Amino acid sequence: MAELLKGKPVVDSMALDLRARIEALGRAKVVPALALVRVGQRPDDLSYERTARKRAESLGIAIRPYELDEFAPQAAIEAAIHEVNRDENVHGCLLFRPLPSFVDESHMCELLDPKKDIDGITLASLASVFTDGHAGYPPATAAACIQLLDHYQVPLQGKHVVVVGRSLVVGKPVSMMLLRRNASVTICHSKTENLADIMRSADVVICATGRARTFGAQFFGPGQTVLDVGINFDTQGNLCGDVDFAEVEPVVAAITPVPGGIGTVTTSVTMAHTVAAAEAALAARTGRR
Repeated sequence: MAELLKGKPVVDSMALDLRARIEALGRAKVVPALALVRVGQRPDDLSYERTARKRAESLGIAIRPYELDEFAPQAAIEAAIHEVNRDENVHGCLLFRPLPSFVDESHMCELLDPKKDIDGITLASLASVFTDGHAGYPPATAAACIQLLDHYQVPLQGKHVVVVGRSLVVGKPVSMMLLRRNASVTICHSKTENLADIMRSADVVICATGRARTFGAQFFGPGQTVLDVGINFDTQGNLCGDVDFAEVEPVVAAITPVPGGIGTVTTSVTMAHTVAAAEAALAARTGRR
């Protein structure tokens, strides 16, 4: 039976650190604040917003909601982002995506001040991930993968990590972050030949394709650590990952569950980035005095 790499112990550990840092900010009269910019009422957006609000409340982080109608014109969304940029009491911003098809999403992402980009949506933040820079923050889900691996002390240096998925949300940024830990990384995708052979050769496998239960036992081998980033619904409406958990769990050494794995940690990483942004803003302000 595989070790279950649950998200809750990671979240609890992070909370201890974050509460101490938030208390220190409070002594400087700073309350970390996260803006949530949501267009419309997508069920997945609403679900994540509820989770974010609950996590923020438990830590002492303020939420600043910006709720726009699903047919809101692009100018209204621009105005909300500009307001976030101008408000010195808001330290981070989470822009729910995808935006409606009539909205230029890339333009909206670029409007956000990188200092408040706590989910790696601006080009400046993404460039920092690829160049070891310091603008903005990496995408929260990619950072959550590293946070979980660190918590469970999974060795990365010199190890072979296979990342299945090449999005800018998870696949590409997490690959760069793994390289920074001296892992040897192979990025695979839907056009990769001999995918099962490549995946079985890895020490660690990260699946981030968004395809329900695509990867069964034939893709894995003994001794592996598997991170399942997928959040999908099967034909019966059940929440599941990219990995067929029932098939794979008896084969590998360790695996994240869905739900209760990476997704749980992602919300806490969003809060951690918000706290870091508040600390950076305080340091910049006091440094000018």
